[in-house]
Amino acid sequence: MAAVAQKGAVIVGLSVTTPSSDRRATVSLFSRLRKPEGQTDPFSIYAELRSQGGVSPAPWGGLLVTRFSTCDRVLRSGDWLEPDKEWRQRQGERTRWSAPSSREISSTLPALNPPEHTRVRRAAGTFDRGTIERMGRRVGGIVERLLDSLMDHLHTGEADFAALVSEELPIATIGDWLGLPAADWPRLRELTHDQVFTQELLPSASQLARSDAAMAELRTYFLELVRDRRTRLGDDPVSDWIRRWDALEPDQDKADEGVYFLALFVLLAALETTSTLLSTMTLLLVEDPTRWNMIAEHPDLVPAFVEESLRYDPPTHVISRVAARDCLLDGVEVGADQMVHLMVGAAHRDPERHPHPDLFDPRRKPGHLAFSGGIHYCLGAPLARLEAHTLLHQLTTRLPRLTLVRRPGWAPRVAFRRLLNLDVALA
Repeated sequence: MAAVAQKGAVIVGLSVTTPSSDRRATVSLFSRLRKPEGQTDPFSIYAELRSQGGVSPAPWGGLLVTRFSTCDRVLRSGDWLEPDKEWRQRQGERTRWSAPSSREISSTLPALNPPEHTRVRRAAGTFDRGTIERMGRRVGGIVERLLDSLMDHLHTGEADFAALVSEELPIATIGDWLGLPAADWPRLRELTHDQVFTQELLPSASQLARSDAAMAELRTYFLELVRDRRTRLGDDPVSDWIRRWDALEPDQDKADEGVYFLALFVLLAALETTSTLLSTMTLLLVEDPTRWNMIAEHPDLVPAFVEESLRYDPPTHVISRVAARDCLLDGVEVGADQMVHLMVGAAHRDPERHPHPDLFDPRRKPGHLAFSGGIHYCLGAPLARLEAHTLLHQLTTRLPRLTLVRRPGWAPRVAFRRLLNLDVALA
């Protein structure tokens, strides 16, 4: 493939070279993203990155995409694929892609490409309207119980909303739906937070080791769950998946593994990003009294408030794809198998898409990529929205106004946001 100059970068085949000054600048930006100030406010750093162009070279290879329209187009196009198991194998040994946790996660639904993705998604089913309505009644009860506990703590002082509510609601919801023993929920939540590093943008060796250990424990747990559930099939999702996989796969061990990967995917998808959405949404609510008053006076704005929270600071800030074939992306030449990092957190603040993008405005025209797009649009989006809507409704109708005690800390991540605490008090 011929080389082409683009804003100071030269892309040749699968490699990207860039002047050392540009490389140092981009490395510095990502270094700042990992520091406390960068975790608290990554968006000013994203603005600097966006100033380098909508598509710019990443220092470690591949491309960074910050323009909303380009990210949206990539997510919806069949010309861009997930970095699946075969792609990871082609990267060779002694790379992050050969880590046991990376190989394991590559067999879950979000990492599959057609036709295997189509087959597994059909086996998974969906959170249809009937399922969401049934879960809605359960979610309402869980939220009521968690807010009662929160108020008990607030009567004696401040309380950590993230620990008491945001971290508890998703595991209670999905744990109950899957029929997982409540005694197992705290450990499963811990393992979920550890495994996420294998999906981070630039994980360290120690972070990958934590992911490897967590994934091994999760594999043992869910395979044992599937085998136990097989002995007493009931009216629950795991039993339904066993029946569906038995119809698709005559080898019982392979069928059980298929069910395991579905259960693993549902747990990971339901916990990590949803808890971050709930915490971020609540942070936006309590840090500005006018927002609390707005929702309390206009509860019909609850869905719009949730969608704007997803745009303003989404749980996932980076989504990666690889090119299915040689192509051009906004005039930049991309080689087959080359990876692009869609900087969703930056794209959501693209002024070409959203006027005054740094302003939190629930009344703005909606539009975000927080749930990805195309065939990989998040299967659990209806459930995440259900939990967020229910929590926001009850917060602003059942409780007196809360106020932020101190700015929260953030986990040292780039792709997956996570508040470490959210300390609140009665206003």
